[in-house]
Amino acid sequence: MRPYEVMIIFDADLEEETIRAAVDRYVQLLRSRGAEPGAVDYWGKRRFAYELKHRWEGYYVVLQARAEPAAMEELHRVLSLTDEVLRHKVIRLPDRVAGLARPGARSGTGAEAEAS
Repeated sequence: MRPYEVMIIFDADLEEETIRAAVDRYVQLLRSRGAEPGAVDYWGKRRFAYELKHRWEGYYVVLQARAEPAAMEELHRVLSLTDEVLRHKVIRLPDRVAGLARPGARSGTGAEAEAS
């Protein structure tokens, strides 16, 4: 399984209960596909730097999970079809960022590695 981070921007006009219910559905989808959902951060409403789908504000949610690529592809497909989601991004975290670096692997690169 690989570590992923998903940022979802919901329509700001939705009620928080609706957003939480939608996120719970997405987490359930991941669980049904064998993923291990992690932390879910509700950032709240934020103003956009530019207009996005005729809106200037969105409700941000970031969730983390460890999953197989097929499970994240299904989540991506579902988020793309959902009307309440304005935009989303699924990112595979590098192992060293997720704290899963292999034992014995060099952590530094370039000048840092040469200095040690």
